[in-house]
Amino acid sequence: MRFLLVEDDPEVARFVVKGLAEAGHVVELAPDGREGLYRATGESFDAIVVDRMLPGGMDGLTMVETLRRAGNQTPVLILSALGQVDERVRGLKAGGDDYLTKPFAFSELQARLEAILRRGSAKAVETVLRVADLEFDLLSRDVRRAGRRLELLPREMRLLEYLMRHAGQVVTRTMLLEAVWDYHFDPQTNVIDVHVSRLRQKLDKGFARPLIHTIRGAGYSLRADP
Repeated sequence: MRFLLVEDDPEVARFVVKGLAEAGHVVELAPDGREGLYRATGESFDAIVVDRMLPGGMDGLTMVETLRRAGNQTPVLILSALGQVDERVRGLKAGGDDYLTKPFAFSELQARLEAILRRGSAKAVETVLRVADLEFDLLSRDVRRAGRRLELLPREMRLLEYLMRHAGQVVTRTMLLEAVWDYHFDPQTNVIDVHVSRLRQKLDKGFARPLIHTIRGAGYSLRADP
């Protein structure tokens, strides 16, 4: 899944990004409320984790309130060192779906994110991706083809999720480097080809119809048709 983290504390940001990335998710980081609002309104995320206190003239509650006024219903989990009841109530009334007090255990943050994704909001949250006989449960991280469970590594899951979200489209190596490896430059290695080859072995081996296709000179495409 793809999350936006709006957090100015470097240690907290590293802690959350590392945990979510190890769970196979993609995390984009914004250091303040204005940048967070810009990213949240210009891109698509499954959920947003936002700190209550932020620099730059826009705190977390103002950011969430602005999002909701704009009609954006992406689930929001608010983080805050302010744990009093009235502060939690303010966070929920501002448009947050849940409120987590610092310091926190990563397992609780992950559980709360899963809960708000299950509950959804006015906008239904997509929790299962499907292409032909391939299914990817984004909450349980369970991948099956024709009912058979596939054992994938976290990086392979991120790669597959990106390909499935862009099913039928040609995905370039540059797109994969930025979305799956967080590289904004070409490292001049064959890392993508190696990972796609391994994923293809797990995904297509034993099935008559391949799903991952190499588009010569362009990149890759995941689709049911040849």
